Amino acid sequence: MKVKMIDPKIIRESPDFVIQKLKTRGEDPFLENEVKRFVEIERERRKIIRRSEELKRERNANSKRIAQMKMEGQDPGYLIDGLQVLSETISKLDQELLKKEQELKDILLLLPNLPDDSVPKGADENCNVEIRKHLNPKTFDFPIRDHVDIARGLNLMDLDRAAKISGARFPLFLGLGARLIRALISFMLDLHIDKHKYNEVWVPLLVNKKSLYSTGQLPKFSDDLFFINTDDLYLIPTAEVPVTNVHRNEILDEDLLPISYVAYTPCFRREAGSYGRDVRGLVRQHQFDKIELVKFVRPEASFEALEELVQHAEEVLISLELPYRVVALSTGDLGFASMKTYDLEVWLPSQYTYREISSCSNCGDFQARRGVIRFKDKSNGKNKLVHILNGSGVAIGRAFAAILENGQQEDGTVVIPKALRPYMSGISVIKRPY
Repeated sequence: MKVKMIDPKIIRESPDFVIQKLKTRGEDPFLENEVKRFVEIERERRKIIRRSEELKRERNANSKRIAQMKMEGQDPGYLIDGLQVLSETISKLDQELLKKEQELKDILLLLPNLPDDSVPKGADENCNVEIRKHLNPKTFDFPIRDHVDIARGLNLMDLDRAAKISGARFPLFLGLGARLIRALISFMLDLHIDKHKYNEVWVPLLVNKKSLYSTGQLPKFSDDLFFINTDDLYLIPTAEVPVTNVHRNEILDEDLLPISYVAYTPCFRREAGSYGRDVRGLVRQHQFDKIELVKFVRPEASFEALEELVQHAEEVLISLELPYRVVALSTGDLGFASMKTYDLEVWLPSQYTYREISSCSNCGDFQARRGVIRFKDKSNGKNKLVHILNGSGVAIGRAFAAILENGQQEDGTVVIPKALRPYMSGISVIKRPY
């Protein structure tokens, strides 16, 4: 499988720089040792190449000499015997070279993207930096209920029956609850397509290993993926995977950049490392719905594109009249493939806190290198790696929860944001069905 990772040239030339960057991410010291092992294996690889090239030159010279001796009527028997030994030695070196190259690839697959210098340094989410807020959280003069109780009272959702069908952490929306989910999907797609000029794509929900290696989900996050062994396919953890792989192993026309895609998909995650966290409601589910935004841009435009991506996701929350904040993730909280990330966090009154509803990341050339996604630079005719960005525009279930909690009324009803009413036949308030 031909996949690539961070630029190996950086590790060869500046291993200490790479190690320091990994330390800012709070990575396991194991990776520091892997970087050092990479340098040592690379040194051995180069020795093998040099030795192999020397022997190949010697073999070529002896082959010419054998031919000359035959022409002159001389017996080249001893050289022919030596040529056989040379060929066997070269073959062994070639096999050793393949082994070393595979070891290098295996190490590169383990290494995350390197944080950009503009990313706040810190060990974890407690070191994230708030950039801005929109709207002050609403105050309530009655007991606040969470979205699960609100939805149950209005017959919008039934998690108990969902558990009967599939197990814990799966949703089942009913009546106006299902209608609200559909309204959110349609509203967000229309906003991003009509106003923000994204090109909609409808993608497969099952993907192969190459697609997951390309975006960085494999090998690190294999425990979080639902795998179908019979077909060697995986359910997508996010639409980022199939949308990014639309252009895997392609050379794009520079005039087409930037390319902006939007996709709605269900997403599937085992959440293997998060049992016991957010077990109530829609915050952390095995199956959830999301609108995904993906951009392919020229390298020099990627940070400007990141700011634009964040603004597009923000406009969803502004239109839904939801209080939120934007935070810059610290180095210790970055995702595996990201070099810089902003999270949008929506206010959930029942938890009296902000919770992530969108994560917008600039992956630089990390995914493009793994997926071999390039464009032809018209100025010099050379192929260059694109920069790839992705972001939620936004998570549907969490938006559903935020609308219920922020729009709740004392009588148990929920006010629907104005932007969604055209998608719900003009309904402005969700009332009890009896």
